[in-house]
Amino acid sequence: MDHTMRALLSEIGGMDYLVSEFIRVTQYPIPATTFRRLIPENTNEAKTKHNHPVHTQLLGSNAELMAESALNATEAGATHIDVNFGCPAKRVNGHGGGSVLLQNPNVLYDIMSAIRRILPTEIPVSAKIRLGFENEDLLFDNVAAIEAAGVGTLTIHGRTKKDGYKPPARWEKIGEIQDKTNMIVIANGDIKDTESLLRCQSITGCQHFMIGRGSLNNPFIFQQIREGLNGESSTIDTLNLNTLFISYSSQLQEHYDEIATLGRLKQWCGHLRFGFEEVKENLQTLRRCKSVNELMQTFERAVTST
Repeated sequence: MDHTMRALLSEIGGMDYLVSEFIRVTQYPIPATTFRRLIPENTNEAKTKHNHPVHTQLLGSNAELMAESALNATEAGATHIDVNFGCPAKRVNGHGGGSVLLQNPNVLYDIMSAIRRILPTEIPVSAKIRLGFENEDLLFDNVAAIEAAGVGTLTIHGRTKKDGYKPPARWEKIGEIQDKTNMIVIANGDIKDTESLLRCQSITGCQHFMIGRGSLNNPFIFQQIREGLNGESSTIDTLNLNTLFISYSSQLQEHYDEIATLGRLKQWCGHLRFGFEEVKENLQTLRRCKSVNELMQTFERAVTST
C-alpha cells in the first residue's frame, strides 16, 4: 500500500481516509526527509490529490525513538499518527515490532504515551492491534494500556498473531471491547462487501470500519459498499478493472523502473485473483510475463475476453 496504490484507490473513492504503509523505527529516529519521500501526500497537507486524508503509520518498539520519529513525521506534514501493533510478519516480530508487543501492555503504554506527550495536542494519535499474540489473555489489558496513554482511536483486527489470516475474524471480541472503552473502535477483518460490513456492525456495535487486504483484492470495494448502503446496484465490471490496471501501470512507471513496476503489478495480480475469477484463472500466465508490456496485453485479454 505505497503512495501509488493509495492514489489509485483515492481516485476511485468511497473511503473516508487512507493509512500509509508502516514506517519501521529501529535504531534511530526516522528523519522528516524520509517521511516526505515515502509518504509524499505529507507535502500536500497529508492528503491525496483527490483530497482523502492519509494517516502516517509507524512500527517499532523503542518508545523514545518512536516519539521522535512521530514528531519528525509531523514536521514533514503528517496530520495524524497511527501505530501498528498488529503486524504478524515473522521478520517484523523477530525484530521486536508489530504484534509481538501485545505480550506486554506496559510497552504499549510507554510507546503511545511517549508519542502523545511529544506531539501537539491537535495531532490525533491512534493505534492498531490484534486480539493478542498467542491468545487473547491480555486483550483487555492491552486496550486499557493504550487508552490510558491518551489514545483516542483504536483499530482492532479480529484475530491473534497465531491466527494469521485464517477465517473467521472474531467480531464478537471486538464488540466486547467496544463496550469497555471510551476510545473510538474501528473494526477490521473479513469485511469484503456491504453484507459483511452490516454483519460486522450488528455483531460489534461499531460505526467505523477498516478494510486492508480486501481493497487490494477488489479496489472498487469502498465504492461498492457505499452504493450498497445507499441501496444502489454496482455498475463495476472487468472493463473497469482493465482501465484501472492500465492507470496503475502508468503511475508505477512514473516512480519505478521496469523490473520494480513488473514486480508490483504481478504482486497486485496475486491479490486480484481473490476478487476476480478472470485473474485467478490466468494467474500463472500473468506471473510468467517477462515485461510490463507483455503483462498488460495478457491482463487485458484475460479480463475482457468473452
